[in-house]
Amino acid sequence: MPPLHPDTPVQYVKGVGPTRAEQLRQLGIETVEDLLLYFPRRFDLRRQAQPIETLRGDEPAVTVAGEVLSVSERPGGKRPFFECVLSDGTGWVQLKWFYGLYLRNQIRPGIHLAASGKIGVYREVLQLINPQFQMLWDPAGAKLDRDELLPVYPAGAKLSSGVIAQIIRRVLPEATRLVQSWFRDDYLDKRALMPRPEAVAAMHRPQDRDHWAQARRRLAYDECLLMQLGIALIRLRQISRPAHPLPCSPLIDQRIRKRLPFKLTGAQDRAVADIAADLARERPMNRLLQGDVGSGKTVVALYAALLAVANRKQAAIMAPTEVLASQHFRKITDYLAGSKVRTELLVGGQPAAHRRRLLDALAQGEIDILVGTHALLTEGVTFSDLALVVVDEQHKFGVRQRTQIRGKGFAPHYLVMTATPIPRTLALTVFGDLDCSIIDEMPPGRGTTTTRCAAIDEMDAILAEVQGRLDAGQQAYFIYPLVNPSPKLQLTAAQQAYTELSGGPLGRYGVGLVHGQMPAPQKEAVMADFRLGRTKVLVASVVVEVGVDVPAANVMVIMHAERFGLAQLHQLRGRIGRSAADALCILVAEPKNPLARQRIETLAETHDGFKIAEEDLRLRGPGEIFGTQQHGLPELKVADLIEDFELLRLARRDAFDIVADDPGMAAPHHQELRRQMLRAYGGKLDLLTGA
Repeated sequence: MPPLHPDTPVQYVKGVGPTRAEQLRQLGIETVEDLLLYFPRRFDLRRQAQPIETLRGDEPAVTVAGEVLSVSERPGGKRPFFECVLSDGTGWVQLKWFYGLYLRNQIRPGIHLAASGKIGVYREVLQLINPQFQMLWDPAGAKLDRDELLPVYPAGAKLSSGVIAQIIRRVLPEATRLVQSWFRDDYLDKRALMPRPEAVAAMHRPQDRDHWAQARRRLAYDECLLMQLGIALIRLRQISRPAHPLPCSPLIDQRIRKRLPFKLTGAQDRAVADIAADLARERPMNRLLQGDVGSGKTVVALYAALLAVANRKQAAIMAPTEVLASQHFRKITDYLAGSKVRTELLVGGQPAAHRRRLLDALAQGEIDILVGTHALLTEGVTFSDLALVVVDEQHKFGVRQRTQIRGKGFAPHYLVMTATPIPRTLALTVFGDLDCSIIDEMPPGRGTTTTRCAAIDEMDAILAEVQGRLDAGQQAYFIYPLVNPSPKLQLTAAQQAYTELSGGPLGRYGVGLVHGQMPAPQKEAVMADFRLGRTKVLVASVVVEVGVDVPAANVMVIMHAERFGLAQLHQLRGRIGRSAADALCILVAEPKNPLARQRIETLAETHDGFKIAEEDLRLRGPGEIFGTQQHGLPELKVADLIEDFELLRLARRDAFDIVADDPGMAAPHHQELRRQMLRAYGGKLDLLTGA
């Protein structure tokens, strides 16, 4: 049989074959390299085997090993079982598994196995009940004379952990030959990293837990490094194209600030300074602007857009929903009332004739600032001289869409805004190609927001409390997770709640309904009525999650709050508390599991968006929060985005240094790194293609 190579199909590993290869493929294992990188999810401690003749029958934990002499089963009765007799030459013991009939095809006379568990005596016979066991395919080579950590692999596709362990064990002795090292010894020594071949082997068969921890650290570093190499290459590609410099003179700064109806906070001033410095350069700005809900990001974005207009260029502002795009447009036109700045709104569903006129004006340079949704990315949207793109809530779009609006020739400057506070590790991954500014200060004169939890059976009291606030001139949101009732979920839906509230005691205050399935003109009409105070109560789905700004709305009731993510609840709560009046958020929930309860309690305890984001990441993981596939991030097998922040920072510094020294990763000692990085990210982020 020819020697194995990393890219050898797993079918050619001894004992696999076509059928088992297909099962392994369903687990994501197609090559020998995939097999070696399929790591255990935990280890069980197997104690050294004792001779059966030395057992007393009352030991709390023992391991025995030997040959199966016979098997029997009782398929019927209250507790069906499967059992076998095991002998090691010094004596014999009975192994019994209740509800273990599935073992009849695995355990047969003549095979060898090791079994661990608590031993007892039944009718003068030594017994292990429901023991853990391991097949011994090579009894002579099994190391049973000492305690050992046994790997437990993620099972699936009709393959047990034991079978997977058996296949991997056949390849593992060749790991040092099959696994590439990637780095020179001096590189590893400086970072206290073990060689990669040794680390891969130790992930499967560690000497002890410390040995495993060292191996995990090395492989977590490798994963972080590949991710950051991809990000560094994107960054290099972004800044390699020329951009129009947009200098800011004291006169321009003064003219822009005169347009704003209030003085900027210190945090807003710092963000403006960062952005102005970036825009003055001849390479494109790529900056992330983070700020909690209500912190004033839109004004900072408008400053940047007006700086582009002052330099006789165009700016685009893109939002994830029509509601938010319309609100941005309305705010901007209010700020710019009486000015010569030409601003337009582009969303889906606008009349064809209006859209044609708008696109013609855009292409002729007759529009200075275009606000819109993803409609800005559609064919036919051509700017005359685009210099700045602002994207609000970038994580609702996707990495590839960042480049769609750039076009050819000069690259526009690029500003991402998000009101979703991003944990530090995610900021270095999802937004790792961007510089970062944080608005960590709220505008002065805001009231405090109180958050409390309530149960469904308290609704009468809640409605009475809301009614009192409406009488005092405030407005209220009622938020629901579903638009229409679902036969599968016992939840009140927005449509149903609208009918009930309209016909109840709140009906006299005027009740509106808004959700994402409504046509844009109808949605805008409902929002206008609420904004102008013609309706005092708004029943809504999560369409109001970002950006909606109605200062008089200072009460929010979130129904079935356990159905929302933690960061999403924080976003929703941010719609209130936007005036000098104190606000109230009531989370109506009946959480059935501890994680849901923890989410609700965390929100009630803190208003710190970054603490909430860290907890949300801890509870749900990055995949659910941002959708890792959408962002070109593969699921990390080893690294942990919460625990490995310092390792991620180290890998980031190293990756950016590597790309700075070798932009094409063409050096001979970078070839394996380049191959692995393209294997992990090439298809997701179009790396090294010039796209």
